[in-house]
Amino acid sequence: MLRIKACTVVLFTFLIITAVTVAGTRVNATEPMVLAHPERVGIGQPFLVRLTSDQAFDRILIHWMDQEFAPSVSQWNGHHVAIAMLGTDVLTIKPGRQKFIVRAWAGGKETVLHRSVKIIGRTYPRQELSLPSKMVTPPTVELERIKAERARTQKAKKTWSDQRLWRLPFHRPVEGSFTSVYGLQRVLNGTPKNPHQGVDFRAPVGTAVEAVAEGRVILVESHYYAGNSIYIDHGNGVISLYFHLSDFDVSPGDIVKRGQVIGRAGSTGRATGPHLHLSISVQGQLVDPVPLFEKTSDQLLR
Repeated sequence: MLRIKACTVVLFTFLIITAVTVAGTRVNATEPMVLAHPERVGIGQPFLVRLTSDQAFDRILIHWMDQEFAPSVSQWNGHHVAIAMLGTDVLTIKPGRQKFIVRAWAGGKETVLHRSVKIIGRTYPRQELSLPSKMVTPPTVELERIKAERARTQKAKKTWSDQRLWRLPFHRPVEGSFTSVYGLQRVLNGTPKNPHQGVDFRAPVGTAVEAVAEGRVILVESHYYAGNSIYIDHGNGVISLYFHLSDFDVSPGDIVKRGQVIGRAGSTGRATGPHLHLSISVQGQLVDPVPLFEKTSDQLLR
């Protein structure tokens, strides 16, 4: 009898403590929302955030690194589930805690969850290359072109669409092995340059390049540095980028399936030989693509 009474007191105390007031609205702890995310993530590594509720969401907003967005919601086993992919960019991030905020409305009530992820430093390899001077320092006549290309690609990397089309693990775009890793510190003609913000695959000229996930083609262009390039929007802030192609098999606006051929590998742009460069933009941050080929959604939540 004493044991039952003690459990009742503990449960009552828990409900009092966990019931909170947000923006003047009382949130009842008997209507749980469960937020899952990893506690620690390496610099440049993508990860997932998952919010689960017994009630249907009226609205969800996630704030991460100066970006705010509304992830799509699905149903699973009688629950309402919102999954968002987040990440950091090796070029701009430093070790330390990064906060994020989840605001969710369900049944007319608002819940605000403040969380953080500890970003852990990583050591990346170094590579020294000798290239023609124009590939390291572009001619003055090319600067306006490069500036205009950068504006269009920055806009493409921040594309947002409401429907999430990607699933994990991603489809591998070519069968070739990795020849250059994410985060690699490159030294060109003796001058340190930005770290590598993607991965390179071994791929002879003409190798079929396949989409990593279902999506919509948003950019097909030839660029000074990246050569022939394709950008695909996979929904909810996830964009895949394919560089140095020899040929295109898609056009802007095309809807592509996971594994569909979108182009052919080559060595256009600033490239020392034929290969495929792949980058993944997540909420505008260029993250390491490798975990997205190797891990499931559950694994990227822990």
